[in-house]
Amino acid sequence: MSVVSVTAGPKRGWKSVSTWIGAVIVGIALICAIFTPLLVPHDPFAQDLSKRLLPPFWMAGTNPDYILGTDQLGRDYLSRLIWGCRISMLIGVTVTVVSALIGITIGVLGGFLGGRVDDAVLFAITTRLSIPPVLVALAVAGLLGSSMTLLVLTLGLLLWDRFAVVARSTTMQVRNLDFVAAAWCAGCSRFRILAGEVLPNIASHLVVVATLEIALAILLEAALSFLGLGVPPPLPSWGLMIAEAKDYMFFSPWVIVIPGVALFVLVLGINLLGDGLRDLFGARTDP
Repeated sequence: MSVVSVTAGPKRGWKSVSTWIGAVIVGIALICAIFTPLLVPHDPFAQDLSKRLLPPFWMAGTNPDYILGTDQLGRDYLSRLIWGCRISMLIGVTVTVVSALIGITIGVLGGFLGGRVDDAVLFAITTRLSIPPVLVALAVAGLLGSSMTLLVLTLGLLLWDRFAVVARSTTMQVRNLDFVAAAWCAGCSRFRILAGEVLPNIASHLVVVATLEIALAILLEAALSFLGLGVPPPLPSWGLMIAEAKDYMFFSPWVIVIPGVALFVLVLGINLLGDGLRDLFGARTDP
């Protein structure tokens, strides 16, 4: 007898328009991040005070060479926006990779081995959840200074709890299934069972968690950069661009609106794609 998970209601997975919108946004962001040197029309670090605060193309007094205008130092805003996309995606992906390595390892071992190992994993997860990541990141950046490497390591060591919780719960469900018992009977080692049987069957859940963690890492990086404790200048982080533009927001509002909207759209696209993947992996219909 087949079980139909979804019989009616809104379209899910790749049938949903929102999923495709998210995929398009993330795809554009990836293209900008990968091919940044080929896409930027000007040097994002070159300053020209004679061209400072030029308005974007939809306003009067624009310069056709600078589609999105320039900032307070005369730097091309489109070029800095594209470079900022690269930095945001790089930090989001690398932070997620670091946190995934930690969280998945801890969660899978706890869920598969059980007993005292699982108790230690639960204690580690509970301890991590009691630590506010923003305050810790602020303290670390304030004590050790701001750098991209330090930012990635700090956020990676603070955002592994979701991976651990999901990996542990799904591993506990998978470890009692027949194919795992068959692997034990075939004489497979514990590592072979974890790598060849358990991880491939929980990967779909972890992919959804990864999309959420990328969006969270990008927001945290922007918040820290806005406070001056994230990506060091003159790197064009979107959070840093917003921080630099706050003194000009009433006279030249586009300098704060453009990076703010870009950050909003990117995080929205990642979340829409994550929702679509969740529906795709979690609400299947068996024929």
